[in-house]
Amino acid sequence: MGKIAFVFSGQGAQYTGMGKQLYDTEKAAKTVFDMADSIRPGTSQMCFEGTKEELSITVNTQPCLFCVDLAAALCLKEHGIMPEALAGFSLGEIAALTFCDVFTLEDGFAFVCKRAQFMHEETLKTNSTMVAVLKMPNDKLEELCKEFEGVYPVNYNGPGQTVVALAASLKEGFCEAVRANGGRAMPLPVSAAFHSPYLDGAAVRLAETLKETEVKIPALPVYANLSARPYSTDVEGVKRTIAEQANHPVYWQKTIENMVADGIDTFVEVGAGKTLSNLIKKIAPQVQIYNVEDAQSLVETVAAIKAN
Repeated sequence: MGKIAFVFSGQGAQYTGMGKQLYDTEKAAKTVFDMADSIRPGTSQMCFEGTKEELSITVNTQPCLFCVDLAAALCLKEHGIMPEALAGFSLGEIAALTFCDVFTLEDGFAFVCKRAQFMHEETLKTNSTMVAVLKMPNDKLEELCKEFEGVYPVNYNGPGQTVVALAASLKEGFCEAVRANGGRAMPLPVSAAFHSPYLDGAAVRLAETLKETEVKIPALPVYANLSARPYSTDVEGVKRTIAEQANHPVYWQKTIENMVADGIDTFVEVGAGKTLSNLIKKIAPQVQIYNVEDAQSLVETVAAIKAN
């Protein structure tokens, strides 16, 4: 086995009961959830018992997923598995940064709560949404987006899968245009156009928040959504990248390709679900992929990695 990377799940992966088994069986996980409840009472209960609808509200989704992501990663660390690099999809990037000491545990969680609040409030000002586009090359899709005012390719997830942010009023016409150009358009069940200029206001507010937040240089390489390369090694650069992530695209495919080129051959998805694992299989089918989201997957992943 070569180099191991942890990848942290993002918004959309949430489900009722996530994190409960880890909380019940692992001290490292309990520490994370207890901390969250001390700052934002009811967070762990929301993870364990919240309905699909409740967990889909941004102000709930982000704090809850942050806890599950970070708990899973810290459990691996407790069992002697450490990464040599990290990445996180959108919200997951904040958990990755917290894992490698950019934020303290408390500051990371408090920042995620504000991030969720700012993004939620900003989306209330715009009637925007997102559409997944399949089976269309990125260059062709980018040209198509330019034909509409207020349509942006934002999540470059993997080969033939890119998510577009747009005004809700443009959805029907844009989807028709995608189909006319040989692609497949799938409207997503979201009420906000994340990682686009629709979130410019949130990015400004996050930058202001970070001025008052202690931030350190990452202890490990964290590949940024913004650039698909590791975070800079100066504090101001770190803060700028964190803030600008909110209203800029997520270059996930490029991120994984760069990590593989840099020697990563084993990825462990930490947090809810296997969304990132499935994307990585398509981007880099030659790598080993594991995930940790509950007690069983933790035991299996630790055993598999230690056996290699």
